[in-house]
Amino acid sequence: MPPLIFRKGLDLKHEVADLLAASYRSDLIDAVKNADFRYSAGRLTIHLAREFGFCYGVDRAVDYAYQARRRFPDRTVYLTGEIIHNPHVNNVLRAQGIRFLSDEGESLGKLTQDEVVILPAFGVTIELLTELRQRGCTLVDTTCGSVLNVWKNVKRYAEEGFTSIIHGKYRHEETRATASQALHAGGGQYLIVLDREEAGVVCSYLRSGGNRAEFLARFQLSASPGFDPDRDLQRVGCANQTTMLSSESLEIGEMFRAAIRERYGDNDLPRRFRAFDTICSATQDRQDAVIALLAGQSVDLMIVIGGLNSSNTCNLTRICTDRVPTYHIADPDGLVSAEAIRHKPVGSPQEITTTGWLPDGRVTIGLTSGASTPDNQVGTAIQRLDELVNNL
Repeated sequence: MPPLIFRKGLDLKHEVADLLAASYRSDLIDAVKNADFRYSAGRLTIHLAREFGFCYGVDRAVDYAYQARRRFPDRTVYLTGEIIHNPHVNNVLRAQGIRFLSDEGESLGKLTQDEVVILPAFGVTIELLTELRQRGCTLVDTTCGSVLNVWKNVKRYAEEGFTSIIHGKYRHEETRATASQALHAGGGQYLIVLDREEAGVVCSYLRSGGNRAEFLARFQLSASPGFDPDRDLQRVGCANQTTMLSSESLEIGEMFRAAIRERYGDNDLPRRFRAFDTICSATQDRQDAVIALLAGQSVDLMIVIGGLNSSNTCNLTRICTDRVPTYHIADPDGLVSAEAIRHKPVGSPQEITTTGWLPDGRVTIGLTSGASTPDNQVGTAIQRLDELVNNL
């Protein structure tokens, strides 16, 4: 008998609704939204981005995890890894007894048909899914619909003989899962590019060739097994990790379009190039919202809240940093004092502590959060900022 797979919840949405609200909702955030996304107290004014925090896919994934715990109270429930990139949310799930296969001491090899395994919003590789099925585990699949849309496109690329060029981070769970879809769809090839610089290297090779050994050495961790740039760059289709910077993904797509056109000519372009905009709508909405906030309001600084390993949160920080002093904090604890803030700068591998971050006098702060950050974390940050500014 094949293992049981839940892909549309476990029919317990109403039973877990109150617990979810208690874990993640914020009355203060509701009030700020009702006040035109503005909070004002004493010397402090905060402008909250009109799109921020939990997206539909994240909300759905967490909801399914709570339902799974309720549905199987007497069975061990696992997550393959972080359900989303937010330490607060993951720790709340651990506190409910959900175990993480990525934690020290856990092992995929110990799983049997008695265990329940939750697949995260990022999705999992075909190899991991196959092993879980072979072990007979009950599966709860929370893979985001936007990710499934990317998979559909890269599978089509592979079936039509196109190499998938994936704008993403090769270590990211979603990108690894997407690459596996390309690889297993008719033996397709893939190449992951992190940014414009890497895309430029590939486009240069595509136009005029180059040192094959150097190319393969540079992309050894981000190319499909047996990748041959002389063979596999002749027909390419662009896709991306759904949480990347939208403007950069679109620019990379145009870079590849131009390179194919230059190498093969206009007439051959339709036969050799494909592109789809696979940035998820929630990621786009949050990026658009911070741009609109900074265009419409004069702020002294921006605070971005979210997991330090959250791609969409890091990209919100990149957008803001180009316009105003910006601090990406993992959670409200990063607001150490009126003098010091613990944050992760753009491009930094780790947190640093910056002093003298809070201006004297009246302070206007822009605030947003990544798609994996719950409202109660944002509400706590607002309360903490109030304390720091008004108790000086």
